Amino acid sequence: MDEDNNEGLVLMGRVSGPHGIKGELKIRPYSGEPESLLGYSSLLLAVGENAEPKAWKVEQSRAHKSWTLVKLEGCSDRSSAEQLQRADVYIHEDDLPELEDGEFYLRDLEGKAVKTEDGEIVGVITGLLSSGAQDLLQVTRNGQEHLIPLVPDFILGIEEDEVYMTLPPGLLEINA
Repeated sequence: MDEDNNEGLVLMGRVSGPHGIKGELKIRPYSGEPESLLGYSSLLLAVGENAEPKAWKVEQSRAHKSWTLVKLEGCSDRSSAEQLQRADVYIHEDDLPELEDGEFYLRDLEGKAVKTEDGEIVGVITGLLSSGAQDLLQVTRNGQEHLIPLVPDFILGIEEDEVYMTLPPGLLEINA
């Protein structure tokens, strides 16, 4: 999908394949939490590289182990569900749940400067990685990349353009 065309959309996961014979889809949510895809009345699916996302009405959804199982209107059998295999799953940014105080979306951290508690600039957040066990910030400064575990104990505060962190001694040297 063209980067310019997904403005206002949030990538939430990917269809892994059909589940059963009645058209249900098995979706792997990128958040790692199957509940994160529940409660949406529609999802946008993009099948294939550079494909435009198409809106689908959700008839029902449920969490099952580490997957979200979704039944879409118009997808009534296994063959229909197989056509949607490997589709990227999006929602509209406006449909994201409201955040509580102190909560943030990982995607909102990209582009922010990372500073230590002493005000030393570590770099700019250029990406996020999920290792399954925990999320990692990709922080780049002068062409050098650092991977910093995103754990609550490291975060001192998040402001409009900056993330203040306390980092264990030697962390930046480990992956320098």
